[in-house]
Amino acid sequence: MMKNVPRSFYLLIIFPVLTVFFLSLACAGTSAQPSSGASGKPTPSAPSPTESADSESAQSPAIPETRRLTLEFPPKMRAGVEGDIVRLTLEVDDLGNITPTAQFEGNVITGEVIEIPDLYETHNVTAEARLDIAGMQIQPSGAIYEPLKRGQSATFFWSIRPQETGIYRGTVWLHLNFAEISTGEQSRIAVSAQTVEIEAVDFFGLSVNVARTSGVIGSIIGGIVGFPFLEDIFKFFLKFRRKKQPS
Repeated sequence: MMKNVPRSFYLLIIFPVLTVFFLSLACAGTSAQPSSGASGKPTPSAPSPTESADSESAQSPAIPETRRLTLEFPPKMRAGVEGDIVRLTLEVDDLGNITPTAQFEGNVITGEVIEIPDLYETHNVTAEARLDIAGMQIQPSGAIYEPLKRGQSATFFWSIRPQETGIYRGTVWLHLNFAEISTGEQSRIAVSAQTVEIEAVDFFGLSVNVARTSGVIGSIIGGIVGFPFLEDIFKFFLKFRRKKQPS
């Protein structure tokens, strides 16, 4: 019976079976290839440039720069007759915990240690300071800007003048502005807000208005006393009275 089976029947059966067999061998050989080197250990893939940059920045973060912030202001001053100075200094903390010396005798001086990001290589850093005290003349009245470099200090001055007696309270603000050199992107952070309290006292125990009035009256009296013919007029008046008196 097998001799009567046509040859084409064998081709239809055997050829597909062989094809499936060889394809299975090829797939098995491909999947069996190791992904390791000669030592048998897996070969790591090369990191992308972005991953390398992120890893480097994570390993070497920017070290904060330690600085000392010093504020100096007068605790008491005379109202309406004189001005005084408020000074704010941002300097590298080379002196440790040593209290700084006041530049003007009798002034109050306060200090604190702050840490700021050390971004001088990649950013332009600008310190911004402002003094706010209601009811007092302040020059300059707005914000003051000073470029900040690594290891260099920045100092801000304000001239103040109270017009009336009383206690004046205000705030000295300090911000840092960062401008990225490559992109120009800007950012701003608050560093410190210190309060000040200044008492404006009377002039010789008098109110400001009385002191001003006394000054005007004194000027008038001085002008009268210094009048050129005042002495002659006084002598003439005494002589005239003597003549009128009965002998």
